[in-house]
Amino acid sequence: MTIKLHCFGESGHSYKAALALELSGLDWEPVKIDFFGGQGRTSEFRNELNVMGEAPVMIDGDVRLTQSGVIQDYVSEKSGKFGGKDAAERREILRWILWDNHKLSSMAGMTRFLMNFLPEDKQPKEVIGFNLGRLKAAYEVLNSHLQGRDWIVGDSITNADLTCCGYLFYPEPFGFNRAEWHNIDAWLSRIAEQPGWKAPYDLMPGSPADRA
Repeated sequence: MTIKLHCFGESGHSYKAALALELSGLDWEPVKIDFFGGQGRTSEFRNELNVMGEAPVMIDGDVRLTQSGVIQDYVSEKSGKFGGKDAAERREILRWILWDNHKLSSMAGMTRFLMNFLPEDKQPKEVIGFNLGRLKAAYEVLNSHLQGRDWIVGDSITNADLTCCGYLFYPEPFGFNRAEWHNIDAWLSRIAEQPGWKAPYDLMPGSPADRA
């Protein structure tokens, strides 16, 4: 049975789940959520897909999951990939997933939205400035951790990598310049060299160009 991932191209959290599915080799297909058309706010979406009104939503037969980290864990359970080789690695992967969702992806997603998907006169400049400072601190943590390492945890790609890279492959500006962070830059290149890797707008339906 084909796994269905309800997602949209602009969503970095959707990209984390989609990339895990694509690199795992599992049979899956994306189903576009019309986020900018308000689909996530409809009663139908919240009642049938996700009461939280968020993307992504994964459906595999009778299994329905939300939150990218949970979906990545399910992909690991089903495919045997990206989950770490022992209990210590699994805990370390979880530690980075939690850090990413709190410190990196939350800031990157919000800042990218404010800077690129709101009209210029609606952009809260002070909030954006504050967020950019928080993001710089997160980049410093990740860049320092990757010094002398190929991967965030262990000796191969794991869900720690797939969660932390989620927003860093997007082209829109949100305070991240790969050239300034040499260890992150090299790590992103290693991820992009994985068989089956695709950029966000190539992997999922929906992009800013659709609304241009």
